[in-house]
Amino acid sequence: MIQFAFTFAAVAMCAAGPVFAQPKKQPLSPPAETSVTIGGKALSIKYSAPSMRGRKIFGELEAYGRAWRAGANAATAFHTDADLDMNGLAIPKGDYTLFVWLDQNQWQLIINKQTGQWGTNYDAGMDLGRVKMTMSKPSAPIETFKITLSGAGGSAGKLQLEWENTIASVPFKVK
Repeated sequence: MIQFAFTFAAVAMCAAGPVFAQPKKQPLSPPAETSVTIGGKALSIKYSAPSMRGRKIFGELEAYGRAWRAGANAATAFHTDADLDMNGLAIPKGDYTLFVWLDQNQWQLIINKQTGQWGTNYDAGMDLGRVKMTMSKPSAPIETFKITLSGAGGSAGKLQLEWENTIASVPFKVK
């Protein structure tokens, strides 16, 4: 009888395990990645993609007049296998961190030489440079932040950021 009780208890505990297991919550700002190959050279960006979730983003949650990490969580990582010309800024092949100088009218993409830091750890002294971005507005609000790298024919490409009521982009050329 005791053996039956132990067997019953063991079976009951195994069956109850899934009932007590906590479902894994999805992160509020899940990891995301974009990449493109131009002229046989790969470029990639790894970032975390936050969502609006009913919040006003630019000008409130993300204040103007300061550097923003271009995503959430860890700093946004940029890798290029090629030397680039990004709207007049020479970028040697390698690894960088992307930030954005937020301004109500004109954003600047910041290419920073420091890598591996948390997203809010910005050191302007490590900037390779800044480039003005082309600004536009989407036809409808964009709920989840998105970065896109795309080819634009030949050795040309485009880096684009989209979120809330803003689309900002910058052209580049693979050297």
